[in-house]
Amino acid sequence: MYTGTIDCFRKTLVREGITGLYRGMAAPIIGVTPMFAVCFFGFGLGKKLQQKSPEDILSYPQIFAAGMLSGVFTTGIMTPGERIKCLLQIQASSGESKYNGTLDCAKKLYQESGIRGIYKGTVLTLMRDVPASGMYFMTYEWLKNIFTPEGKSVSDLSAPRILVAGGIAGIFNWAVAIPPDVLKSRFQTAPPGKYPNGFRDVLRELIQKEGITSLYKGFNAVMIRAFPANAACFLGFEVAMKFLNWLAPNL
Repeated sequence: MYTGTIDCFRKTLVREGITGLYRGMAAPIIGVTPMFAVCFFGFGLGKKLQQKSPEDILSYPQIFAAGMLSGVFTTGIMTPGERIKCLLQIQASSGESKYNGTLDCAKKLYQESGIRGIYKGTVLTLMRDVPASGMYFMTYEWLKNIFTPEGKSVSDLSAPRILVAGGIAGIFNWAVAIPPDVLKSRFQTAPPGKYPNGFRDVLRELIQKEGITSLYKGFNAVMIRAFPANAACFLGFEVAMKFLNWLAPNL
């Protein structure tokens, strides 16, 4: 249907208007706040589990492991939101009108398949988020250390440097996440019973019909989003932590 990112953008605007670019937005918005709260909680817990004392400095492989734990924590929140978002997005492009919105989609999925229908694609979400989250946090911590001037503390890093570190971390995150994300989206939007063996069937069909490069479909669109979105995410986290430490230092 689309020859690339620009073609998709143009056709979506022509067919659906500016609102078409925000199709399926409600589901991720509902989940984004608890998702990031759980994500950073999981990362902090992963670090504490590997530290003998709070002052211990973790190696980059240990930071990667802590990041992977955060990916496990977020899967329970991410999977339903991703399932609903993907269904609403492909519905818009196909011209069908089975679902009237996020809540209607969730209700009908539950009526058709129960809780399993809402959580379809959980394994693939884990396959995407666990290694990608490890890369995400490891890259961010690595870049923060590189950007910190000699003799200064990482906690004193300027906002522009935090933005750059967070943005690049987002790019590294999605470089790892795109292939399993493509498989997840195909699986979550497929008719019931199409892929009885799960991601193995999806992977086999995708490579046979479209080649190995199909695993990176949407690369340009994802990368356009990755830098600003994750730059803002980490800046928001750092500002929030400084505010909370000032407001309640003993919390």
